[in-house]
Amino acid sequence: MNEQKLSLRLEKVASFIEPESRIADIGSDHAYLPCFAVLKKLASFAVAGEIALGPLKSAEEQVEKTGLREQIIVRKGDGLEVIQAEDQIDTIVIAGMGGPLIASILEQGKSKLEGVKRLILQPNIAANRIREWGVKNHFRITAETILSEDHKIYEILVLEPSEMALEYSEQELIFGPLLLQEKNQVFREKWRHEQEIWQKIIQNIENEGGDVAKQAKIAELTAKIKLAEDVLK
Repeated sequence: MNEQKLSLRLEKVASFIEPESRIADIGSDHAYLPCFAVLKKLASFAVAGEIALGPLKSAEEQVEKTGLREQIIVRKGDGLEVIQAEDQIDTIVIAGMGGPLIASILEQGKSKLEGVKRLILQPNIAANRIREWGVKNHFRITAETILSEDHKIYEILVLEPSEMALEYSEQELIFGPLLLQEKNQVFREKWRHEQEIWQKIIQNIENEGGDVAKQAKIAELTAKIKLAEDVLK
């Protein structure tokens, strides 16, 4: 993978960047995504944000190597604190983190979201936490996709500000309102696998013998299995 050829996962993330956007890539690692976006004219300007020194140095070297220092700024900082008002960022990308962490980054950086028109988010786990954050903060889901790469399954969510109050059902929050409409093969594979994991956890708890808390966990997982069964019918 490099600035010319991204992984399938990041290429799909990049496909949701509208041409000539001003983007912030949070947790940019080697800055491949912002370099690719600028080279492909998906972005006219980018901030590559990193909190760890190793990846920060890699990002700086990548931007230097590709000759994009005029269009990409690499900054050290925690989450959205790397964004400055003069950047005029309209699109934020956060990819490759857990859903709870992505939601936390957005929550802590809410003051940086003014003027942002699009969030492109790729959680490795617990995408429902991002959907829940979106409902609370008036961001509607405008696109969702699910894909498989190297035996791992990834969901990508696109959120945009909404003036209207939003409501999603429990099923929509867990499985994704747009993914539910398609229910493609990868979606079915993911949730069959999740069912198997939940069933194994239940069996382990039952084998150990359970107190009240463990029985509550069994009830919670049983309800999730039933939800998945209903969805996959």
